[in-house]
Amino acid sequence: MWFDALPLPALIAGFLIVAGVIAVVGVQLTGKADQLADETGIGEAITGAVLLGMATSLSGTVVSVTAALDGEASLAFSNAVGGIAAQTAFLALADMVYRKANLEHASADLANLYQASLLTLMLGLPLAAFTMPEVSVLGMHPVSFVLPVIYVAGVRIAARVRAAPMWYPVQTLYTRADRPDEAPEHARGPIPLLARFALLACVLGLAGWMMSKIGVQLSARLGISATVVGALMTAVATSLPELITTLAAVRRGAVQLAVGGIIGGNTFDVLFLTAADAGYREGSIYHAITTADLFWIAVGLVMTSILLIGLIVRERDGPGRIGVESTALLLIYGGAVTVQALAG
Repeated sequence: MWFDALPLPALIAGFLIVAGVIAVVGVQLTGKADQLADETGIGEAITGAVLLGMATSLSGTVVSVTAALDGEASLAFSNAVGGIAAQTAFLALADMVYRKANLEHASADLANLYQASLLTLMLGLPLAAFTMPEVSVLGMHPVSFVLPVIYVAGVRIAARVRAAPMWYPVQTLYTRADRPDEAPEHARGPIPLLARFALLACVLGLAGWMMSKIGVQLSARLGISATVVGALMTAVATSLPELITTLAAVRRGAVQLAVGGIIGGNTFDVLFLTAADAGYREGSIYHAITTADLFWIAVGLVMTSILLIGLIVRERDGPGRIGVESTALLLIYGGAVTVQALAG
């Protein structure tokens, strides 16, 4: 592959350029997702969790699958789960941007609570697969077949929860309601929007493929582990759409879309493992990784639990005008990055 012949400075420059492309396309996706939420009437939280979450995760999916096909199990796995921790930390940054109140307070929505609970369930399954006997069906661990089933069932239940909720969050002066924007005169319906949305998502997919190839080379050239490259380099770079779209959504006032996009993107990221297991042809990918890769599963579980608590408690303000949970998320992620960097 021609990536092998590139000098190290060219690889680093390529990494930064691809990361920039991912960030720019992510901004465009936010506006399209918000418009689709209004055009279809399915709401910001569901649109963020499903459509925006899937699209912004596409580049990361391609990284994990490409790495798995190349036999890079640690890179494929750590890229998937490392991005979950990074993206959850992005909500703390968004909380800093949203100055009216704590973001978790303003974005009160049952769909986001449900999606966070679903994510916690799905994160526990790869951890269980690692501890289970090495069993494979068609070259894949049974857990890899279960994850998509849970995801699809979860999306269906989420739609039902929105259509017929069994409880409602208390509305306060700072709660931001999800109301459709006034439709522009040139609106032509959801089909043209979906077409443009799909085109942008394809660009993200191509960027993800390039990011994977560059990541493998950087790991070899710099002499650092594939786990560090996956969790701290490719995962963060391919998570830039989530950062950009979250900040852009908050600035638009679409706080449910911002929180739902992160949680939904994280939930979809767990499915990277199913795709990576299918691409890894040397057996179950869960038994080809190391305990260092599982570190990011644990971090993701802890951070998601804190986020879920924050969404339930709905603190109005906190230290530095952000919530206590946002402060905790930043501290935990910063500590995890430090531990990983020292270990790698």
